[in-house]
Amino acid sequence: MTSKNPKTNRSILFDDKKIAVGKSFNGLISVSIFIALFGLGCENDIEKVKLITGKDQMPVESAQGLNVIYSDSALVKVKLKAKTMHRFGGEDPYTEMPEGIQVEFFDDGMQTKTTLTASKAIKKDKSQTMEAFGNVKVVNAKGEKLDTEHLVWNEGTKKISSNEFVKISTNDKIIFGNGFESDQDFSNYRIFKITGTININRNENPTNP
Repeated sequence: MTSKNPKTNRSILFDDKKIAVGKSFNGLISVSIFIALFGLGCENDIEKVKLITGKDQMPVESAQGLNVIYSDSALVKVKLKAKTMHRFGGEDPYTEMPEGIQVEFFDDGMQTKTTLTASKAIKKDKSQTMEAFGNVKVVNAKGEKLDTEHLVWNEGTKKISSNEFVKISTNDKIIFGNGFESDQDFSNYRIFKITGTININRNENPTNP
């Protein structure tokens, strides 16, 4: 029984408006996982696979140094970077990005309007959504910053939202609340339930003794 060595290539993923370029590996199963599975006697036993891998299925594609470009009318609108990507098939295909993401939203002049970073993310094909988890930060062109632990970006509606605790920092105040929705530029936003506000007077000068 022979196995092919992993080979590197360039991949185009998703649809024709979303081009992903990265180092893709065809030999997705690591040596240790492969040996463990081989030890099962080549049985197609999903429960035993789950015990070894911790998942219901293995990824159909993996990549490192991923760059996904979202374009509209030949204009780049969004650029997503991820250190690692694992793509899963099945009835509800999805893509895991477990080692952090950075998303840039551009205006028509290719100037960055907003950036989104998070510790990990999951992109779901059917719903056209991406969920970001852990230390999620969004910063817009005005320098306003959103902090939360869970955020959903809807590619179809071009909105970002969260049902969890959020903190928004502006030039003159910090707003705390639960639940949030905004356009993906983070320029027009609202907090569903504000729980506190801290006003910041940046013009105050300390009095010398």
